[in-house]
Amino acid sequence: MFEIASLKEGMMHGVELFQLLLEIISIACVVIGLGKTLWLAARVRVRDHEPGFPRIRLCFGSWLILALEFQLAADILATTVAPSKEELIRLAIIAVIRTFLNYFLGKELDAQAERQQAPGAEQPEATR
Repeated sequence: MFEIASLKEGMMHGVELFQLLLEIISIACVVIGLGKTLWLAARVRVRDHEPGFPRIRLCFGSWLILALEFQLAADILATTVAPSKEELIRLAIIAVIRTFLNYFLGKELDAQAERQQAPGAEQPEATR
């Protein structure tokens, strides 16, 4: 029969493993996003107000949003095994900051996507 202490210890190890996995996925999202963005930038001429620049920002911003989601999930898991008052306050602050970042970055990306899809918007050379 399982003892509660060994079950709790196993759960803590499992949570730590999943937390590490989520953090690795988050890092991978940033690295893959950077690679795809650099690839896109190499294919599109970039000047401050050319149609290619917003497309590049849109590409990287989407990957950053995804990375933030995985980081928040990792922080939530970390708090499940050590729910002290300080850890909960830390999680709340991190969650608020990441949620605001995610919200405003998403809002900016949506506005950028709408501008690109507007009638009469020029298509970048790479998509012609």
